[in-house]
Amino acid sequence: MERFHGAITALVTPFIDGRLDEQGLVDLIEFQIENGIHGIVPCGTTGESATLDFDEHKQVIDLTVKTVAGRVPVIAGTGANSTSEAIELTESAKKSGADAALSVVPYYNKPNQEGLYLHFKAIAEAVDIPIILYNVPGRTVIHVLPETVARLAEIPNIVGIKEACADLGQISDVIRFCPPEFVLLSGDDFSAMPTIFTGGKGVISVVANVDPGGMARMVEAALGGDAVAARSEHYRLFPLMRLMFKSTSPGPAKKALELLGRMKDSAPRLPMTGPDAATIEALQAELRRLGML
Repeated sequence: MERFHGAITALVTPFIDGRLDEQGLVDLIEFQIENGIHGIVPCGTTGESATLDFDEHKQVIDLTVKTVAGRVPVIAGTGANSTSEAIELTESAKKSGADAALSVVPYYNKPNQEGLYLHFKAIAEAVDIPIILYNVPGRTVIHVLPETVARLAEIPNIVGIKEACADLGQISDVIRFCPPEFVLLSGDDFSAMPTIFTGGKGVISVVANVDPGGMARMVEAALGGDAVAARSEHYRLFPLMRLMFKSTSPGPAKKALELLGRMKDSAPRLPMTGPDAATIEALQAELRRLGML
């Protein structure tokens, strides 16, 4: 598997009484690697980066890098809607030994395309680390457009993008506008398989928290051109993929891990809350159907 290709887990951050559960984080990482995952993203959206302070952010990335110990790439979430803060987080991730940084489109302040270009350019020029852009308009309001991605792909250490736009038209434009070596990763589990067959190189996945082996098998099959096997695994996982977003992520993923005995406390930090009773019941039923409970 090439670097930054494959099934990469957007890892949840375990807390106990609101504080980082270090042993819980180590155990989750080992579970991922033992089940064949191809990479780990700490401090992404699923890792509740928005409610981690700087010291916690660094602590999670440091511990992830130390635990992974080079077995798979670590792509550290370091995005912010302040360019100077994003640079500071990216510098810290590099010092921690992360293999790459995942930098989200700035949220809330709604920069135009030139502002987006200059934001990411400034980060890339300030920190010599591979950078993967992260487009998630459902959370940031704005898109980084394919033409802007193509401009950014000319910067040597901007090596790829996580596309969570759920739009195969936009994904196709990014792939056709950018150099062949530029890595496009799906940011949505349900679109991972079609994205790969369109030319993507994998997925940064939420459902992989719960079933890393299944997601790894699906992506490996798709990257290997085995459409039958990829489609079979896609439809096996599809109901669980849907449930990961039945209430706001990462609540359902954390609850599923608690139900499986892999997390002591599934409560996300406020203002996030856990899933409602109906979602928990649906998660239990689906985990039973999959033979996991």
